[in-house]
Amino acid sequence: MDRQFLKERAYPWLSAVSRHILELSVPDASGKRSLPLSSSPEINDNRITAWFRTPTNYDLALIRWLFGATEEMARELGLRRDADEWRKALHEWPELALAESGGKLLVAPGVPLAESHRHFSHLMAIYPLGLLDWARESDRRTIAASLADLERLGPEGRCGYSYSWFGNLWARAQNGDKAAAALRTFATCFCLPNSFHGNGDQSKTGKSKFTYRPFTLEGNFAFAAGIQEMLLQSQGGVIRVFPAVPASWRNIGFRGLRAEGAFVVSATLKDGNVAIIQITSEKGGKLRLQNPFRGAPFVVQGARVAPASALFEIDTAPGRTITFQRK
Repeated sequence: MDRQFLKERAYPWLSAVSRHILELSVPDASGKRSLPLSSSPEINDNRITAWFRTPTNYDLALIRWLFGATEEMARELGLRRDADEWRKALHEWPELALAESGGKLLVAPGVPLAESHRHFSHLMAIYPLGLLDWARESDRRTIAASLADLERLGPEGRCGYSYSWFGNLWARAQNGDKAAAALRTFATCFCLPNSFHGNGDQSKTGKSKFTYRPFTLEGNFAFAAGIQEMLLQSQGGVIRVFPAVPASWRNIGFRGLRAEGAFVVSATLKDGNVAIIQITSEKGGKLRLQNPFRGAPFVVQGARVAPASALFEIDTAPGRTITFQRK
């Protein structure tokens, strides 16, 4: 919601990257765009088989996100011709590669994840990019099948950041118990006494075949992100409070987390029920909040909503604060 940043930095940069990808791409046998070579980070390590002749789901997810985001920015700026070009380009790329049986995400067309592995690069479309959304029924089968496949392959090849990433993935699937379990494993088995991420399993309890201790930062950052994904989500333009918390988390709260659209959100859960939500709009615009009250009576200060609605939609002005409170 920072228009100057959008106009002067974000759109010029993304449009330049989009242009480069178009220039780099080549048509495949079906007429779809492809890449001269593709890869999926850390899959097949440094062997020649790390390079793929067809786009991997890692590259495809990033490319499809790129063109979708560039189109959205162009339309927001009123650049209609640009937006139409990016939309056309998006449709020239193939869809994500799925297994014929079960519908899970593959590493590349015809190439499933063959063994337990530390890097979930083929699942970027679920998290962090959010191209697949649990809120869409059509995506749930793919997300569920992909996460079940990770569980089936087991922990042997994982590292610490794998569990942090797993926690974020489970949060996006709105499974609080499994999200918390994955993050707890990271914190208790892969961190040193000073809280630094040691990468390997420091507990020697079989959470990984790796037991070394090179310090890396991304696991700690992803752990923090996972906690926030459990407390608040806003991908797809809809704000959801406590979308993925375990049933045992009965009395918790957060203050000042940011949601898409320049909304700042605070909320409290009491005895397992949402007690209060306070949302401040920094820039104005449409607030879309999933109704968390499950039919229980509540009051609203600062707006009018239909209590029975599954989705509250409210036009906000800059600086406006809206409070929802269970009676």
